[in-house]
Amino acid sequence: MITLHTNYGDIALELDFDKAPNTAANFKEYAESGFYDGTIFHRVIDGFMIQGGGMDENMQQKETRAAIENEADNGLKNDKGTVAMARTGDPHSATAQFFINVKDNDFLNHSGKNAQGWGYCVFGKVTDGMDVVEKIKNVPTGSRGFHQDVPVDAVIIEKVSVA
Repeated sequence: MITLHTNYGDIALELDFDKAPNTAANFKEYAESGFYDGTIFHRVIDGFMIQGGGMDENMQQKETRAAIENEADNGLKNDKGTVAMARTGDPHSATAQFFINVKDNDFLNHSGKNAQGWGYCVFGKVTDGMDVVEKIKNVPTGSRGFHQDVPVDAVIIEKVSVA
């Protein structure tokens, strides 16, 4: 069990080590090392997801470990309340950033091992604190530099605890 202690409240996550072993282990390592402490939810889109885990309040990207192999072909779906890895256009580019789905996002699911079909790897779910996720998804957003959908007032992951 991993708890994200944010300035909006706590979000408890349960990781799925059976279906996404490498991705869950990667996330847990970042959590245990304190990497996520002081990062922000830097991309918030109501009706889609809230994304965080890679930038500080100044929108500076933190240095990460190497990218991991995409495990999105694990049968888990990007349903409301699930946690998945963020990545670039390269399906195997996920490092530390993650997102919490605020609705069922079927178009993010794995459909084939090709550029269009890889999808985004779900590796856990929110078990407590969806009310906090709901609060976060409703914050006012704007643009900062090249980034859009950035909360006007920082949504901070103050610390992460691993039980």
